Amino acid sequence: MSFLQPWLLWALPIAGLPILIHLVNQRRYRTVEWGAMQFLLSANQMSRGFARIRQWLIMAMRVLAIVGLIVAISRPLASGWLALTAGGKADTTVVLLDRSPSMQAQTNGVSKLDSARRQLADALGTLGSNRWVLIDSATAAPQELESPVALLESPDATGVSSSADLPAMMQTLYDYIKTNNPGRTEVWIASDLSENDWQRDNGRWASLRDALVEFPQEVRFHLLNYADDSTANAAAANLAVRVTDARRVEAAGGAELLLSAVVTRDASGTGELPPVSLPLQFEIDGARTQMQIELVGANFELKDHRIPLAGDTQRGWGRVSLPADANPADDSAYFVFDEPPVRRTVVVADNADEVRPLTLAASISPNAALAEAEVFPPDSLQTLAWEELALVVWAAEIPTGKTAAQLTRFVQRGGQLVLLPPTDPAGEQLFGVRWQAWRQPPQPLTPDNWRGDHDLLANTQSGAALPVGRWKVARYCSLEGECSTLASLPGGAPLLARAPTDAGGVYFLATSTAPTDSTLAADGVVLYVAMQRAIAEGLRVLGDTRSQPAGPALPAAGEDWRRVAGDASPAGEEVLSTAYRHHQGVYAAGDKLTAINRPLAEDHPVPLAEGDVERLFAGLDFDQVDTQPGGDNQLVHEIWRLFLGAMMLALTIEAGLCLPRVTKPSSQFVSAVKAPPTAAKPALEEVA
Repeated sequence: MSFLQPWLLWALPIAGLPILIHLVNQRRYRTVEWGAMQFLLSANQMSRGFARIRQWLIMAMRVLAIVGLIVAISRPLASGWLALTAGGKADTTVVLLDRSPSMQAQTNGVSKLDSARRQLADALGTLGSNRWVLIDSATAAPQELESPVALLESPDATGVSSSADLPAMMQTLYDYIKTNNPGRTEVWIASDLSENDWQRDNGRWASLRDALVEFPQEVRFHLLNYADDSTANAAAANLAVRVTDARRVEAAGGAELLLSAVVTRDASGTGELPPVSLPLQFEIDGARTQMQIELVGANFELKDHRIPLAGDTQRGWGRVSLPADANPADDSAYFVFDEPPVRRTVVVADNADEVRPLTLAASISPNAALAEAEVFPPDSLQTLAWEELALVVWAAEIPTGKTAAQLTRFVQRGGQLVLLPPTDPAGEQLFGVRWQAWRQPPQPLTPDNWRGDHDLLANTQSGAALPVGRWKVARYCSLEGECSTLASLPGGAPLLARAPTDAGGVYFLATSTAPTDSTLAADGVVLYVAMQRAIAEGLRVLGDTRSQPAGPALPAAGEDWRRVAGDASPAGEEVLSTAYRHHQGVYAAGDKLTAINRPLAEDHPVPLAEGDVERLFAGLDFDQVDTQPGGDNQLVHEIWRLFLGAMMLALTIEAGLCLPRVTKPSSQFVSAVKAPPTAAKPALEEVA
């Protein structure tokens, strides 16, 4: 329990006044032995015990009445689940709001996000503050609010299609406190603890935690946890749809669209999944068709579904959608199509023979699209058309100067870059990572851990894992720098790692395809799949059509981007052009079309493991409230009426105890007194 006016609790010692008065009265009169009173004391002896208890009860009721009054005017608070430790009115209250698609999952028609906004508005309105600030996951910028009620009305508090970046939001919080130097600051975080949003392994957490501890003012964190209840998941499995490929092809009857999509079912916590029949709706440039699918198990894959295109349609857009379910944010997916660009790859190496397996893997297209792969030495890149490349494989010394700048611009445009270690690493770095020395273990090593949930080594759409464990690595080159490990060798040495970038992809493969170094070429399935996935990702930014996840900025264009199609705004308002990148849909600028969809990790968010949150906030003043949407529970209740009622009850009891005792009628007293024994009447004979 906490109090809005905790300083009034200093008046609690006043509750001892009745006891003090009682003790003073005990010493106020001097006892004088008086013989006549001895009879009265003896007569009252039988009722003395009850009288003493009554006096103590009267004094206790008076003490309770004073305590109840003081506590009531201190405005005590309590929550429906957990006593919070708000501790009075804060100088500044900051709300970190997760607006990601997973927060739009609904229970009883109420989403987690809407429930968080309502509960925060109620709680913060009760607690009070001199200033309210919102840091939302889409903009990650501080915005001052007039009142907590603005959370219910602000478009910056509604759902978006982009993931949250909690480390970035915490960095904004730190910068805000450092710049504005407020007094006591209360920080409220509303999130469903998705691992993708929190990035528990991000190196920024440690530095931010240390920096926040150093602030001289009090900074307290309250986390509203909206993680899914396993019981609720079992009751209603959520469905999500995603387009994996959309290609225009020429057929005998005219142009057709080959569409591939996957429907997945979030079945965590359930046993055997019953088959489900549901409609899958397609929309091509506004024209709609529908097919019925049977979902058996957790996934349904639609491969190269043919949809005739009208007339001589060369390019366009479309949408695939499911019936509405528990989370409307993942019930549709958008795509754009055009003449497929050439799958062009460049391999940079000093010796073309050493990279021949890489060239072959890049030059064999998985579909009818044209694929090209060429080998260039590092000093012959002056005439290279970087804007036409989907993938660059760099199997030479890390470049510097002008070449490094060209590679950086290529990645920033959305291109994919895979680096292999040179024969003699010289210590240069690129994207914050550098090669160290080659290492040769006594026996060839096999990867013992790799990421199968996303990126180049992700499982197939049917859920089967790639045979990464068949690789034998006889030599590998160690890495230095901040990167995410996608595959590692026994002992933790990274075999495949990804450097952090704002756009594009930069991968470091720690061995080569030479038979003396590894069996990557001999067991070429994984190598081929990884290369083709990198090329497919790089193709998204080539040509006039592209697909990208929600969050990164739209590409530069000669005209302003306009919205062609998209999900309705949760607030029922038109999305501002500055916020297009956070909302899935199709956007056009001149001849360019861009489809934006939610990130892949949002389809099936993985919650943080138990204890991760406590570890991230270790050393900070932190508490957590577990809650679920759809309930009527409030975070904070004022319970001063309860103590005021207790005070009135204590005064009533005290008044009853103070009433004079009812005395018995005198007749009864007389009748109760035994008549003194009378002397025997003398006989008449004796009188005579």
